[in-house]
Amino acid sequence: MNWEWSFVYRYSRFLWLYRFTTAGKWLCAGLIFAAMIGSASVETPIYQLFCALTAFFFIDRFVGAATRPRLSVRYELPDRTTAGETFTTNLTVTNRGKRTAYDVGVAFFGLPDTVEMLDRETTHAQLPANESVATSLRMRARRRGIYSLPRPRAFSTFPFNLFRDARSESEKGSLLVLPSFHPLVEIDLPVGARYQPGGVALTSNIGESPEYIGNREYVSGDSARRIDYRSWARLGRPIVREYQEEYYCRVALVLDTFVPPGRKPTADGFVELEAAISMSASIADALSRGEYLIDLFAAGPELYVFRAGRHTAHFDNVLEIVAGVDACRKNPFGTVAPALADELVNISTVVGVFLDWDQSRRELVRVAMERGCRVKIIVVRDGETTEPIDLGEADVMQVGVTEVRDGGIETL
Repeated sequence: MNWEWSFVYRYSRFLWLYRFTTAGKWLCAGLIFAAMIGSASVETPIYQLFCALTAFFFIDRFVGAATRPRLSVRYELPDRTTAGETFTTNLTVTNRGKRTAYDVGVAFFGLPDTVEMLDRETTHAQLPANESVATSLRMRARRRGIYSLPRPRAFSTFPFNLFRDARSESEKGSLLVLPSFHPLVEIDLPVGARYQPGGVALTSNIGESPEYIGNREYVSGDSARRIDYRSWARLGRPIVREYQEEYYCRVALVLDTFVPPGRKPTADGFVELEAAISMSASIADALSRGEYLIDLFAAGPELYVFRAGRHTAHFDNVLEIVAGVDACRKNPFGTVAPALADELVNISTVVGVFLDWDQSRRELVRVAMERGCRVKIIVVRDGETTEPIDLGEADVMQVGVTEVRDGGIETL
């Protein structure tokens, strides 16, 4: 019974969203109304209207079924987009049938609630057999995330624009929506005493290719791999290349994703979490413009770590990670703090973006400070925190959700 009801629901939804055009929905409403009122007597004018609408309906269905085209759709979604920004999807519709297709259109049906089409359906008067037509659709995603989109459907509304008919072929697609953020003008970062070797070579590999500064004569104990044989041949004595290690500051960006289980999301998700993710993106952007390595830690059911490793943590990579972060509904800090402590061996500074300030978060800060890290905490929250913020404990500041969303924060 559950399967039957599920099938009925899904098929009804398919009919309502895809098969019926707006005019077709009004026709069905008119049929139902005329049937209810005109059932009292066949001599009433409303009954005659019912008969006319019924004939209109069946004529459309007969002609639509007889001329139903076979269409295919190829389309290109952007690799990524940003929440709130408009993007364009390019589509090509091909008539695979042997007859000309009339009133041909294409659109997405059953999109996620936070993804919308901005263009109304447009139809092309005719599409000859084995020919194609290119079109585009403007779309927008209100929230960041990784979306699985339904396949676009090509259709024909011939003859009366009441129903969509076609045998359409296309593939499903996915869309990566990055969080929106406002760049920071300046971030005052407390820098600790630990540095990560690597220098200029950090653009590709960390600590493996120190910066070349010149040549000098060979000294006993120098590595044979650094001998410059061309200079040796030219000068007649052993010459080695000299390198110098440069050091970068390694920063841990800790994102708090804990939302108490009593909270319910709005149409735009958990507003404080979305603001915290936007704030994290702003901080990562500011750090990426300086000489910093970024390790991203997401405090969820487990400690999720995205580190530079042997390659630089590019800002785009950080955005891709936070785009897919979900809310954690169980306080994770009791288990996350020990795991984070093990990850802080080479970390100079910890920047935390928290949703509240309480004992569990204070303990996380204490662990980081005991590991020798400098700490800066930004609490993204409207109203008072669970426990008052003691400015003597660490560099802790509170910002409002509206400030973050509207770009009112330029410096930290």
